[in-house]
Parts: sequence; C-alpha cells; structure tokens
Amino acid sequence: MSDIRAGFVGLGAMGQPMAGHLSRAGLLASVWTRTPANTRAIAAEFGLAEPASLAELAARCNVIALCVPADADVLADVEVIAVHAPAGTVVIDHSTVSSVTAREARARMLAAGGEFIDAPVSGGVEGARNGKLSVMVGGEAAALERARPVLECYAAKISHMGGIGAGQNTKAVNQVLVAGIAQAVCEGLALGDALGLDAETLIPTLLAGAAGNWFLDKRGATMLRDEFKVGFKLALLHKDLKIVRELARDAGTDRSVIEKSLADYAVLMAQGHGDDDISSLIRLKRKPS
Repeated sequence: MSDIRAGFVGLGAMGQPMAGHLSRAGLLASVWTRTPANTRAIAAEFGLAEPASLAELAARCNVIALCVPADADVLADVEVIAVHAPAGTVVIDHSTVSSVTAREARARMLAAGGEFIDAPVSGGVEGARNGKLSVMVGGEAAALERARPVLECYAAKISHMGGIGAGQNTKAVNQVLVAGIAQAVCEGLALGDALGLDAETLIPTLLAGAAGNWFLDKRGATMLRDEFKVGFKLALLHKDLKIVRELARDAGTDRSVIEKSLADYAVLMAQGHGDDDISSLIRLKRKPS
C-alpha cells in the first residue's frame, strides 16, 4: 500500500484530468484552486472533503503537484506549503515557469525540510486526459523517485533532465518547437485553403509524409473550420515565450521563431483572441479579405 497522500493545486484544463488519474489510482487526498466554487465542485466529484485553504491541503498531503499559470503563483503557493506541509513533503511543479523560479522554490522547500522538483509537461489537453503526457524533470534523483508513483498516473514518458531547473529549460526548448511548428502548419494550411485544396484529402496526405506532426494531426481540421476552443490558450504560449526569449538572449542563440511568434500572438491578444487555441494563428496567415 502506497504511503503517498497526493494533493493537486490548480484544476484547469490540464490539471483537472491529471488529478482525476490520481483519484482513480487511489493516491489523491486533496485538491485546491483559488476559486472556492471550483474547489468545492471538483472535491465533490472525486469524493474528497473540501479543504478550507491551501494550508489545509498542505497539512493533509506529502506529495503536492502544482499546475498554475505563472511564476508568482508557484512562489506564493510554495510559501504556504513550506509552512504547513509535513517534513519530507515533495512539491512537483507542472507549471511552465522560469528555471530561476524553480531554484528559488526549491530553496524555500529545502529550508522547511521538504523537496521540490520542476516537472513541466507536454502533450496537450488530450495527453492529460489520456494519461499520456511527457514529463520533463529537474531536481534530485531521490525526490523524483519519491514523486514517481504520482507522475506515472498521467505520464507516457518521464525524463530526468538534470538538476533543478533542467525541466523548465527543456520545456523552453519544447515551446520553441511548438511555436515554430504552429507557424509552419498555419501558414501551409492557409495556403492550401487559398488554393482551393480539399482539407479532407490534404491533411491525411500531409500526415502520411515528411510534413506529418502532432499539431497538424490534432489541430489541422479544426483550424480550417475556425474552431479555436480546443486546446492550449495562445495567451499562455505568449507568456511562455517571454520566458524563453530571456533564456535564448542569455544563451546567445537565434530568436527568430520566438520573436515572430511573440509578435503574432500579441496581435491576436489585442484583437481579443487570447483565450483561443494557438491554432488561431491561422487568422493572420490568411489572405486579407
């Protein structure tokens, strides 16, 4: 019988299905989000007592997963957890934040007798629902092993990338590729549409060759139907790419894809599309009407 009492903090499109996998595995002890009504509903769905606060969740759990939007959220949550969690508690951070934030959060947990690993994920909402995420881990091997039974509930692949911050640095590389692929697929499909090619034939043809990729497969048909509520919000990729830009600037590498994507998504956000999936980029690739 596992001695893990897992908590999950942040129950959005990614976090809620991840917590669901933990519940089905019998590891989930508590959930919490900043919106009390959401916490109440999701705790009831999983058959759990609703915690009155994050502090109460921390006191109940010894492995706590975070999936929150921003660096400030991670640090604020860790401040509370460090004070109220039992000694030896491991925090798993699935958020996409900077490696600097990961190191600061770990220092706070260590000072309180706990541990912290940065473990951002890739695979989209589909991967979260299907338990097939790729998890990129930075931190101590012993902390990863303590957290592994939790990660295995929703991961297809768990990669230990190195010391603290290495997971976030890996996610930064991932986000450059995500942004670049989105640029290419949206531009290509906008061209195909303008040339009058049939999408039901075009997309499978492209997928069968060298142009095949996850984004084309999962988002190609929906973007051509102007359906943009299906996945990763473009405002979140914009946030991620601002972190990536600083890493690339410090590393001295080219930032062409990063800068182009930041500029394009800023335009879409200004037009009110920040909550759209990143495939909404096709709006800017089409011939102006």
